[in-house]
Amino acid sequence: MPLPLSDWLVRIQQQHPQAIAMGLERVRTVAQAMGLAAKPAPVVITVGGTNGKGSTVAFLDAIARAAGLRVGSYTSPHLWRFHERIRIDGAEASDEALVAAFERIDAARGDTPITYFEYATLAAFALFERAGLDLAILEVGLGGRLDATNLVDADVAVITTVDLDHMDYLGPDRESIGAEKAGILRAGGIAVFGERDPPSSVLRRAYALGAIAIRGHSDYLVDRFDGHWVWREPGFQLELPYPALAAPVQLDNAAAAVAALRAAALAIPEAAFVRGVAEARLPGRLQRIAEAPEVVVDVAHNPQGARQLAAWLAANPRPTVAVFAALADKDIEGMVAAVTPWITAWQLGPITDAGPRGLPVEALAARVRAAGAAAVQTHPTLAEALAAARAAAGTGGRVLGFGSFHTVAALGHRL
Repeated sequence: MPLPLSDWLVRIQQQHPQAIAMGLERVRTVAQAMGLAAKPAPVVITVGGTNGKGSTVAFLDAIARAAGLRVGSYTSPHLWRFHERIRIDGAEASDEALVAAFERIDAARGDTPITYFEYATLAAFALFERAGLDLAILEVGLGGRLDATNLVDADVAVITTVDLDHMDYLGPDRESIGAEKAGILRAGGIAVFGERDPPSSVLRRAYALGAIAIRGHSDYLVDRFDGHWVWREPGFQLELPYPALAAPVQLDNAAAAVAALRAAALAIPEAAFVRGVAEARLPGRLQRIAEAPEVVVDVAHNPQGARQLAAWLAANPRPTVAVFAALADKDIEGMVAAVTPWITAWQLGPITDAGPRGLPVEALAARVRAAGAAAVQTHPTLAEALAAARAAAGTGGRVLGFGSFHTVAALGHRL
């Protein structure tokens, strides 16, 4: 009798001694043994960057499907269910499909140990190549150069932003991190850079490869108007609705998605761009989950993400109580410092499902206070922290839950 998916998910966490193991040799060996195609779809768009990857994938997916294309999207991490990571035409992969993919991977890998993320990536490739896709969209997990998604040569590589995160793996500064992320670029390929000023290391890599570099706010422009915005490049422009995704940076993410689809030369009519930008949704991105008080959750987990939260809080003033938890290896002080001017009190709880990356709540509180936060309280669980925050905010206030994907997931809310 086949193992159920729940048992498989436990099993794949145990097949490699490290949760994160950079490098392509092992996963390439298994992919070759599986007989996977070089590309899981005729057109592949790979999305890397520090923040904004998942949102950019959501825009790409929504626009392409509005155009009638058959689309597979691979993202990570998930919030509530592993199935979220692999979607075909908007539908999550089934238990049966995932189990069959894991069985195929295990039969091929022999004694080669691979990580949980590598299992997930190979499963996505296996399901996509059998789905008759027009387009596969791949979100990089960590970095780019040594990430399992980089087995595939992307037709278009998107780098959303580059900032400080995962520095133990990617390097100590923005330039070294950019060099790792630029590993998804290909000689003669197309590269879309979503931020106004990408690191020199990214641009140098594109130029050295002879890649066609398309820079946001340079090769394409974004013009804001009351009630709509305009994406334009020489000889072409689109009038588009503002995204439902609320953070200020989402306009840059949507614009990068438009640029990538235009560069991929897919048959996307103007109406599909309009509909896709309007309809794109992604849980956990400034998602309002309750009223009286307003409760908003966001997966921001580094200082760049927290600065986006700060910009949104400044543009939408209301007394705000934070529910906060973060992993031990994150720049907690940088996140807290970014939003502290807009937070009236902090309710903290622990992340209990992160293994050695977890942080006891009192240690978390010490780091939050060291960053200048006042009115900091600790709780045994995030559920209790949320209850305390809602009571403190009152009916006219706001609660903001952030700090990690784990934090948003633990608050227990779903669309």
